Amino acid sequence: MKKLFTLIIFAILISCKENKPEVINIPKEVKPVVIEEFGFKLNDYKVINDTIKSGENFSEILDRHRIAYPKVLEIVNKIKDTFNVRKIKSGIPYTILAKNDSTQQAQVFIYQHSKVRYTVIDFKDSITTAYNGKKPVRKELKTASGIITNNLSQTMDDLGYSSYLTSKMADQIYAWTIDFSRLQKNDKFKIIYEQLYINDTVPVGIGEVKASFFEHGGKPFYAFQFVADTTLNIPDYFDDEANNLRRQFLKMPIQFGRLSSRYNLKRRIAFYGNKIRPHLGTDFAAPIGTPIMATANGVVTESRRKGGNGNYVKIRHNSTYSTQYLHMSKRAVKVGDVVKQGDVIGYIGMTGNTSGPHVCYRFWKNGKQVDPLKEELPAAEPMKEAIKPAYFKFIESLKNQLDAIEYPEISTEIITPQEELNS
Repeated sequence: MKKLFTLIIFAILISCKENKPEVINIPKEVKPVVIEEFGFKLNDYKVINDTIKSGENFSEILDRHRIAYPKVLEIVNKIKDTFNVRKIKSGIPYTILAKNDSTQQAQVFIYQHSKVRYTVIDFKDSITTAYNGKKPVRKELKTASGIITNNLSQTMDDLGYSSYLTSKMADQIYAWTIDFSRLQKNDKFKIIYEQLYINDTVPVGIGEVKASFFEHGGKPFYAFQFVADTTLNIPDYFDDEANNLRRQFLKMPIQFGRLSSRYNLKRRIAFYGNKIRPHLGTDFAAPIGTPIMATANGVVTESRRKGGNGNYVKIRHNSTYSTQYLHMSKRAVKVGDVVKQGDVIGYIGMTGNTSGPHVCYRFWKNGKQVDPLKEELPAAEPMKEAIKPAYFKFIESLKNQLDAIEYPEISTEIITPQEELNS
């Protein structure tokens, strides 16, 4: 009887185990990752990335993506004030957002001027729109340092730093305080600068240099970027004693070029039959398209094309000085624009009365045209005493950061020619 009872209990347990409901694992629904770029949800489109081919035009691109010529013509006419389709360049990437169906007809054309700037042409609805945009840029402070072994450019290149930092230091920050053609071996530098990124990790260039230190001939030269004039809101570089490192005017309005004709009140001009006519400007020759820079901070008072001047820009710097830049192929500023020293205001051309590509640089002092090469040009506006306490507080942490940056080690190991060949 006891054995029978045990068998019954065992049978019941097996039966319960066999009848236990099976657990079914239902996979969770995976939501697609939403991808957004250029202000669009890309998941909603067929995304086509391509590059403009040599000789290819806007009409051909849209035709290939099922937009008929009458519609293309309508798009071109509606967006002409925002985007000139005739100026698209080969080698520039573009993106087509097409219908996500069997037709794959284009809905949006995006022209990518650079890694940051782009133009959107949206024709998916009855109203065609065009507008410019910029990708979000993240700034991250980086440091650089080096010891001069040959020259600044070579040292920067050897250390893998951007050539932009070289030109920034030599042509802007220390252009008036250090002669970079006479650097000495073991001169040193340290920099705190902005590295720019898009998509959080893709580097797209260098931003502002926030602070720098240069030891030249054993003497220290600090430089800190600071906005001392809150009216113009233009940053300048000052040293650790609040002295402005800049002079008020650049020596010439182009970075690379040659002095082709001086200010001369008795010059004979071939264009006017070799007659004596005063030449009230200073000519700097350079290839067409060379950038022309504002030689000082100021406000644009004229930007137009007129007679023998061709395309020109005039800038008022203060109550004493104004400058004018003639014969431009293209102007890059308009009346009322605030410009800072070194800003590109136009490009070398041959408009107006000229026999070759150059910029005629004219210089006014108290309303009278003078020779800028003979003027004792003033230093830049000094920092106001009332601002100095805020400046010294501002640079305190930057100076500590600069002082803490270490220099890279320079190898003193001597390598024989044979060892170099075998390496």
